[in-house]
Amino acid sequence: MTLRVLVADDEAPARRRLVRLLGAMGDVAVVGEAADGREAAERIDALAPDLVLLDVRMPIMDGFEVVGAVGVDHMPATVFVTAYDEHALRAFEVRALDYLLKPVAPARLREAVERARTRRAAPSALASLVAATAGRYLRRILVHDDRGAHLLPVDAIALARAERNYVVLHTARGAFRVRGTIGALAERLDPATFLRVNRSDVVRLDAIRELQPWSHGDYRIVLGDGSALLWSRRYRAQTAGAFELG
Repeated sequence: MTLRVLVADDEAPARRRLVRLLGAMGDVAVVGEAADGREAAERIDALAPDLVLLDVRMPIMDGFEVVGAVGVDHMPATVFVTAYDEHALRAFEVRALDYLLKPVAPARLREAVERARTRRAAPSALASLVAATAGRYLRRILVHDDRGAHLLPVDAIALARAERNYVVLHTARGAFRVRGTIGALAERLDPATFLRVNRSDVVRLDAIRELQPWSHGDYRIVLGDGSALLWSRRYRAQTAGAFELG
């Protein structure tokens, strides 16, 4: 599977060199470039790359401010690329995958890229194993938090909501962000327990506190925590017969 990379550096020659080195590697695609910190944060959010090569000293926001703006938990695999070695400890405190000094040696860049590829493949392999042993429907999903990776029981999920190339799983313990589509997840959840209510949301039936008639055949769903979402007429039609709402 192709590794999607964003290159963020305020120096155009440095960006061009990194892009050239990446281009010589197999199954790597540079999906975007950024010339300052704000642009880097915006493109990380918009493009959801698998890996970002991030300069430390950039205009508007430095590399660490980019991580802060995006959020450590929401950052893709990050390799800091800089001319300064004094930031290495701080880089690993924000969970950087690697720290490369300019001028970047091609072998070191290749090593960092392979580490990113391995990190992406390992959770996918474990998730596939979990799915394979769980029967037709998922029982657990691999998630990450400050303590590392662990298996989240799907019964703990109150709401799954699409967010670009990710799905955010809302639970009593907090929210977990996993890569994938809401459609693919919905297909692996037991329809006796979960309901797809619109293009973006899947809700656990036991988490619903109240159903309110809304407009044009839609319903307003109120969850146990008081949050509300819409059950659209289109998705109601797809579950015809499952509920008697009058």
